[in-house]
Amino acid sequence: MSCGAISKTPHFVLHSWTPATASEAAPFMEGRLLLGALTPKRWAKRAVTRNLIKRQIYEVSALYAHELTPTAHVVRLRAEFDKRHFVSASSDLLKKAVRNELTQLFNQLTAA
Repeated sequence: MSCGAISKTPHFVLHSWTPATASEAAPFMEGRLLLGALTPKRWAKRAVTRNLIKRQIYEVSALYAHELTPTAHVVRLRAEFDKRHFVSASSDLLKKAVRNELTQLFNQLTAA
């Protein structure tokens, strides 16, 4: 997370690992695209919601995998989805909202 955010939306942030110096070794397999998803209990209390969000992160990122640099990326949930709008923990409405916002997140990255 110390590498900084490269793309943000109201609920998500995308971090990408870049070496501080040219001689710094990668702490993982270099040259491979790695993606992680962080969905803290602080922002998604129910496990079913956290799992729904993680599934959407992996599905949307697979669509943009060919446009991402081969390094480590982390998509982090940084805000709670309003429970007044999304009453069910795994509704189709929540699924669409998460997917739309993740698409915006990756579109910002590819547009830059």
